[in-house]
Amino acid sequence: MPIYLSMQRVRFSSPDAYEKFKVVFGDTRHHLMKLPGFLHLTWWEHPDDPTWFNECSFWTSKTALYDWHTDTYHKHAKAWAANGAIMEDIITNFELVGTRLLRICPCCNELQDKVYELAQEQAVLREQCPKCGFHFPYLTEQPSSFAVFKDAPLGQIEEPAAAERQAVQA
Repeated sequence: MPIYLSMQRVRFSSPDAYEKFKVVFGDTRHHLMKLPGFLHLTWWEHPDDPTWFNECSFWTSKTALYDWHTDTYHKHAKAWAANGAIMEDIITNFELVGTRLLRICPCCNELQDKVYELAQEQAVLREQCPKCGFHFPYLTEQPSSFAVFKDAPLGQIEEPAAAERQAVQA
């Protein structure tokens, strides 16, 4: 099943523009969580350059990512940002080839190295150590929208991918 990843590297025109952006971005999670193909969004400041910001998002399909780009809220937020707030926005999209989880339990030293479905990442990250029951730490959704996550119901994962194949064949 294809999973799509989008990465953006952003520079704002001024510190004030970034402060204003955070207000708009803070509401993003309310819109993302309604989209059936949304999985993950993380935003962070680059540790070596405080004017360079990074966004990473995961989607159940290319169609789901397109649905976000045509969402009314996203279109208005992009138009606002393009009207002077953003100096530079480098966007790169990828198709996921595979996902692995490597964990070493700090309590019993149990090593786990396993393949997992990214669309079910939150469930996998919440799994305890199979040997001693240690609860690994994990990040939950943040009100700032700098971290937003959800797993896709298994029935929703296949549908967008099938729709894409049909569109390509037409």
